[in-house]
Amino acid sequence: MRKRLFLPFLVAATALVFTSCGKLKPLAGDYIKAEPQPLEAIGGEVPVIINATFPAKWFNKKAIVTVTPVLRYEGGEVWGTPYTYQGEKISGNALVIPQATGANVTLKSAFPYKDALKKSELFLSFDAQLKGKSVQLPEIKIGDGVLATSEWASVVTTKPAIAPDKFQRIIKEAHSANILFLIQQAELRSKELSKQEVADWKALVKSAHNAPNQNVAVEISAYASPDGGVELNTGLAEKRESNTEKFLTNEFKKEKVKAPIDAHYTAQDWEGFQELVSKSDIQDKELVLRVLSMYSDPEKREQEIKNISVTFKVLAEEILPQLRRSRLTANIEIIGKSDEEISEQFKTNPSELSLEEILYAATLTNITSEKEAIYKKTAEFFPSDHRAWNNIGVTRFLSGDLIGAEQLFIKANSVKVSPEANLNLALIALSKGDKVKAQQLLGNASGVPELSEALGLLYLKQGEYIKAVNSFGSIKSDNAALAQILTKDYSKAQQTLNAVEHPTAITDYLKAVVAARTNNSAGVFSNLKAAFSKKGSLKADAAKDLEFAKYSTNNDFKALF
Repeated sequence: MRKRLFLPFLVAATALVFTSCGKLKPLAGDYIKAEPQPLEAIGGEVPVIINATFPAKWFNKKAIVTVTPVLRYEGGEVWGTPYTYQGEKISGNALVIPQATGANVTLKSAFPYKDALKKSELFLSFDAQLKGKSVQLPEIKIGDGVLATSEWASVVTTKPAIAPDKFQRIIKEAHSANILFLIQQAELRSKELSKQEVADWKALVKSAHNAPNQNVAVEISAYASPDGGVELNTGLAEKRESNTEKFLTNEFKKEKVKAPIDAHYTAQDWEGFQELVSKSDIQDKELVLRVLSMYSDPEKREQEIKNISVTFKVLAEEILPQLRRSRLTANIEIIGKSDEEISEQFKTNPSELSLEEILYAATLTNITSEKEAIYKKTAEFFPSDHRAWNNIGVTRFLSGDLIGAEQLFIKANSVKVSPEANLNLALIALSKGDKVKAQQLLGNASGVPELSEALGLLYLKQGEYIKAVNSFGSIKSDNAALAQILTKDYSKAQQTLNAVEHPTAITDYLKAVVAARTNNSAGVFSNLKAAFSKKGSLKADAAKDLEFAKYSTNNDFKALF
């Protein structure tokens, strides 16, 4: 790489030594324009488009000129993409510039961003040859500084993903048993009432009724099979319901079980019929199902099915007897520990908490160190559960220990790959500038509530500001406001910054940026003052920030430093 000294106020008229041939003159700055002005950091780079004109009769027919943009900053320089042009009498592959008419050319380049570029100067450098001899042409200064507002996009203020617990205060369970009836009969048979299925069901109801943390309610659903006609089946189903309810009422009275009973009947159980047929392997199954879908009238359905003579015989022997029943359902609510009980249990004897209870315990405190202690205890008791390791990593992340957090996220994925750990590792990748890896990881983080915020940050880092705004949606964060600033929606950005739940020095700094862009000088000074009071090191950033360049001579602005 060619090395040049940093010259803060170098201009096109700088005296240089020219060759004696004198047939290539310095190119005037009026013929060159760089966009944007000032340069701006976008997606970790500083792009520039330079439009230049070689005027008529300037380009010698035997000349070769290489033009390269270069950004110079204190202590170094960064060279951009070189473009080579040649005269009409040169044989080569470069773009030919006609001597008589000249030509307009466009040079596109991008410099890797670094903080030192905030205070820099953009030059156009010429490397010329005429008839095989080197010709020195003066550089031309075409820009000052880099606007680096996009670089405030921060991983640190982005919410990492907690792997959630599955704790339920009330767990609802439904347990069923069936009492079967003979065809066209509603009497309860001792064989059915004494079978193990019913005995186990009654024992379950009694146990739930006696348990201090359980509630139980019973539902009776009495049915008749679809054959036999609506009038007959209505009477059968109603009697089956009544007889079953009397039986359970007597049984509960003997066992001193006070469970409410809700009884109802269905005259023709076509729904149950369709379900059993669908699960069977009987002949002409699809034909029977098609009949059910074609006809809604019960009598028509029954007649069409009976017409399938061979199949109906199988239905009558295997399917219909299962539909002549009373279904007993015990709806049980298991009431879990209260928040206070869980917190106290963790303090006294955490080993008695279930996995979901101990993970839930961490949500009952807002203190990061306490959360970490709970998650560490979870990992101790349940080392094969990935959520504990991921969530310890989240507490490390929130404490600023990204190295430790990364190790724990990797540990979590080694136990079980999860979308939460993938999202968190994507944030770590973004903190290292690895946008490609971050995008891959976020592609495997679907369903995580924090995904939209992480994607918003990725889009900011990629310079896709409209996508970032859409991804952030209604999120109120510094990054969301930054996306709005970069899309010039200053009113929305101000609203977002005012709504940030835990404002930091960067929140105040971004408010100052909004004020500067909306010509609110008082807002610039008051918000910078607030930012500096929280984080004094921001003074150095503000002093170089082109957002505030027009205030550099203002006494109130100077007083802030």
